[in-house]
Amino acid sequence: MKFRLAVFLLAFPCLMAHAVGGPANADERFLAARDAARAGDRAKLERIASELQGHELAAYLEYWRLLLDLNTTDPATIKNFLSRHEKSYIADKLRSDWLKLLGRKQQWAEFDAEYPELVQADQELSCYALQSRRARGDAKVLDEVMPLWLNLIEPPESCYPVLEALILEKRVLADQVWARIRRQFEANRLAAARYSMNYLPPSQTPDARTALAVSDTPLPWLVKLPPSLAGSRMNRELAVLAISRIARNDPNIASDQLNKIASRLQASEKAWAWGQIGWQAAQRHLPEALEWYRKAGDTPLSDEVAQWKVRAALRVQDWGTVRSTIEKMPPELAEQAPWVYWLGRAYRAGGRLGDANTLFAKIAGQSNFYGNLADEELDRVIMTPPRAASPTREENAQVAANPGVQRALALFRLSLRSEGVKEWNWALRAMSDRELLAASDIAQRAGIYDRAIAAADRTRNEHDYSLRYLSPYSEQVRPAAKSQALDDAWVYGLMRQESRFVTNAKSTVGASGLMQLMPATAKWVAKKIGLKDFHQSQVNDTQTNVLLGTTYMRLVMESLDNHPVLASAAYNAGPGRARKWRADRPLEGAVYAETIPFNETRDYVKKVMSNSVYYSALFDGKPQSLKSRLGIIGPRTTLDPKGEELP
Repeated sequence: MKFRLAVFLLAFPCLMAHAVGGPANADERFLAARDAARAGDRAKLERIASELQGHELAAYLEYWRLLLDLNTTDPATIKNFLSRHEKSYIADKLRSDWLKLLGRKQQWAEFDAEYPELVQADQELSCYALQSRRARGDAKVLDEVMPLWLNLIEPPESCYPVLEALILEKRVLADQVWARIRRQFEANRLAAARYSMNYLPPSQTPDARTALAVSDTPLPWLVKLPPSLAGSRMNRELAVLAISRIARNDPNIASDQLNKIASRLQASEKAWAWGQIGWQAAQRHLPEALEWYRKAGDTPLSDEVAQWKVRAALRVQDWGTVRSTIEKMPPELAEQAPWVYWLGRAYRAGGRLGDANTLFAKIAGQSNFYGNLADEELDRVIMTPPRAASPTREENAQVAANPGVQRALALFRLSLRSEGVKEWNWALRAMSDRELLAASDIAQRAGIYDRAIAAADRTRNEHDYSLRYLSPYSEQVRPAAKSQALDDAWVYGLMRQESRFVTNAKSTVGASGLMQLMPATAKWVAKKIGLKDFHQSQVNDTQTNVLLGTTYMRLVMESLDNHPVLASAAYNAGPGRARKWRADRPLEGAVYAETIPFNETRDYVKKVMSNSVYYSALFDGKPQSLKSRLGIIGPRTTLDPKGEELP
């Protein structure tokens, strides 16, 4: 025994050097191989790969090697890799890469043999598959392409041949081309719209300079329109496109300009332009929005424009317009939870209680904003479901042995979060509820809280909301919330949405840490509370991040009537915007949330508020009410001007 201990003590420094330092470290070598693959350094990649045989991520090394030479690699070699790593994320990724290469080369026989094995096909590959079927003479292909004409507004290159086939075979004529251009203008995809103009008949095709002027300097172009506007389809269409561009900056100016040329436009052209003005006005919460929408008459509205018509009606409690607009939506849009709920509310306002309750029942029980509200409309309390039995040791061991789970955990260990998330999500795809709960438990124990939530969120019949709504770092968060007189359920609801408890999370705009603090905000709050020697690197420190974040939450709450809906909107989009989005009259919290102009903030506020209901139920063990949390948003006249100093 003493001899073995002595040998160990002598060897310990060497073992530690191997484990933590230098090129001998396997993880460091793996990362070096990744860098070599990115740089296209085949020799270095081959050398490192030979040193890492048997590494848990060896499949990635082989994938990188194949990818570097994919254009010249023998198909048998690729198929061998796919066979050995069958049903894995990395195999599907290689298959996708290979199929795109085959599609670019138009090697349709090989493409058709492999495409059915692909699990996750993106739009590029879907269009290659359509190209292949068209090359084989499949007469039904263009029927499937037709819906893409309006909906695929900025397609990948592989889609152009099948879209242009609609033109060649006269499935699409000038009316449909102008309709596509309008959709592209709506989506602010101006370069794509100008490209689509090439599909027009010669007599309706504007020159490049004119097309650019309409999209980029619409007002100067519009005021110079010739009197002969009525006789030119091209000029009329360009005029309403110019109106839509002007409306993005100022709906009132767009309205004035449209009135000036209305007599020279056809009814359908005027109607579309009024819809565009109404849409832009609705997003600004202008009182004229519904009147402008009414001038559009019964013209078909795109999904986005129709949704904003409903939101404009909600702001003024015009339940008749809410009802009629949702009833005219395409079924796949009308069946989305927000519009099911608001149509139910419109029916209830009109006395159709049975129809309303039928709609509420369609979405009740869903653990989301509108599912919660529908439950309350049906007088059902919101509680967490019975907690499923904890995973057994055997269940955990079985999931831990899953190769995809092992690869995901290894990638997280190497701080390769993007790759780790993809591997993890792939591994969860076919798991049962018991396996998902085990995966969630494994991730939670490893401190990978966002993946624990992702796994628990997927269960269908057996649930554990203590995993779905994790509350880590409670020793820092709950005392901080208490010291700032904040509802800890709301604080956790916001953190869950901000970072999923990833301490080193960083957004595309530079927000950092658990509470996703912007650098300027963190600096401002640190100065406000007298935090000495603060520097930006401290933002990812959990204690500091929570201190600054909860302090800012309290300051925002105090500046916004202590209303959590307003404060949630302010935390995401800024206090100034949260104030601006109020109305001149009291609004239901749910209406305020639904009519937030920013898609990200609208979704954020709904999720934060629904999260807070479940956290409160878990913390207090009592039924909760989302409606009571949403409350009523007071009118603009109650604003505290001192709040403007907040960043």
